[in-house]
Amino acid sequence: MADKLKIDIVSDVVCPWCTIGYKRLEKAIQELGIEDKIEIEWQPFELNPNMPAEGQNVIEHITEKYGSTLEQQRASQKHMTEAGEALGFKFDYYDDMRMANTFDAHILLEYAKDFGKQTELKMTLTKAFFSDRKDVSKREVLKEALLEVGLNAEEALAKLDSDNARIEVRNKQDFWKNMGVNSVPTIVFNRKSAVTGAQPVDTFKQVLSELTTN
Repeated sequence: MADKLKIDIVSDVVCPWCTIGYKRLEKAIQELGIEDKIEIEWQPFELNPNMPAEGQNVIEHITEKYGSTLEQQRASQKHMTEAGEALGFKFDYYDDMRMANTFDAHILLEYAKDFGKQTELKMTLTKAFFSDRKDVSKREVLKEALLEVGLNAEEALAKLDSDNARIEVRNKQDFWKNMGVNSVPTIVFNRKSAVTGAQPVDTFKQVLSELTTN
């Protein structure tokens, strides 16, 4: 594994730019043909750590958090939808869409790492939220995603009631915050350098080329 480029992606399941950023990174990796030289690990970050269990209407939430007008939000959603389309990902925004609490999802992503299924589960949960209008804080939705990627749903869901599993995710969140990560996606290369935001494919290709040929 020593010769692989380790990429940590600090992100949240309900972060649209995280999805776009990852899909662009994935495209860059594929276009360079370096899939076998890359090791990706997803790191937890909650955009809304205090989000209640029932969630909050997305438009209301974005207005409260960022002060964005409805017109600005519609324009942003259109922009993200188009960016997603270009990468083969469907953003399905709708008026009653609700922001969800994602802490449990992050616990399951830690579990999935041990089975080499982290990226698969991450994209399944992201698709559930953005494309399929599902609430990724609900256990039945999480169970569905686990089964879809071939994980032991019963064993995984038991982690949600484990104090150790919860502490591990909190500690990881704190680690990255202490490293200065305060916006996502933050994509870290070999724990030495990082880029933030959904960079263009060509930018990722340039960074990857430099790091995999040195």
